[in-house]
Amino acid sequence: MPGDKSMSHRSIMLGALAEGTSRVTGFLEGEDALATLAAFRAMGVSIDRRGEGEVIVRGVGLHGLQAPAGALDLGNAGTGMRLMAGLMAGQAFDTELTGDASLCSRPMGRVITPLQKMGATIVSEDGGRPPLRIAGGAALQGIHYDLPMASAQVKSCVLLAGLYAAGRTSVTEPAPTRDHTERMLRGFGYEVRREDGVISVQGGGRLRACDIDVPADISSAAFFLVAASIAPGSDLLLTHVGINPTRIGVINILRLMGADITLKNEREVGGEPVADLRVRYRPLNGIEIPLDQVPLAIDEFPVLFIAAAC
Repeated sequence: MPGDKSMSHRSIMLGALAEGTSRVTGFLEGEDALATLAAFRAMGVSIDRRGEGEVIVRGVGLHGLQAPAGALDLGNAGTGMRLMAGLMAGQAFDTELTGDASLCSRPMGRVITPLQKMGATIVSEDGGRPPLRIAGGAALQGIHYDLPMASAQVKSCVLLAGLYAAGRTSVTEPAPTRDHTERMLRGFGYEVRREDGVISVQGGGRLRACDIDVPADISSAAFFLVAASIAPGSDLLLTHVGINPTRIGVINILRLMGADITLKNEREVGGEPVADLRVRYRPLNGIEIPLDQVPLAIDEFPVLFIAAAC
């Protein structure tokens, strides 16, 4: 399976802001992640693509980015836009974040609001839509922010801005969302606290370079999990797939429908749980999907509808 997109974005961002050289393997060379890579190159970070899925990032430290010559074009990458907004709010220079027509039609108010509460100056188009023009030199202050809805992208945006803020920045989420940002920050040596659904960081720390092995993307694996479950005679082994507990709703839901999915060779790679997934054909049954599984499978519902039809 291709590398995990969420982790590929974050590996470039944190690698660029770390002190030293990070080696990323399993990087997803899709347009979204490559747009993030290009954005950091435009801000003076040396990033080399070696073999397939291997990237060498020579970090410049949290305060080492340089002003880009023009707007940072993030293509269709919503994750890139929302996470970059948090990071750019803490820079000394002005930044403009833009993207394609689709991305520029998507409202960004959910990240603009908490960043403004922290002291950022952000100008957008009507309805909070990109391009986002972020003024440099803001003195960000740590805040506590209650997420109005479960969103890993908004949570990550606020925490990343918190790296540059005075004091502690904390977020309360109403339901668990993917925690790749928190895990990867710890991998880069930055302390992240989690207590009773509240995640927090203290501003003013440092990121230390490290090697990252990006596991295969469970969102990509989901299509094959469903395909093998509904095609008679199927027996597939999907290797080195990320099984982060905040992402395995698709496995839980398919199993509730009667799917034959087993996890083999479970291990931890760079702070992320990984396993080989074996899936064999078995007739499925309709179910009532438990509410607590929805945030854990939010990107996989299109393919789950295929399973439901069968």
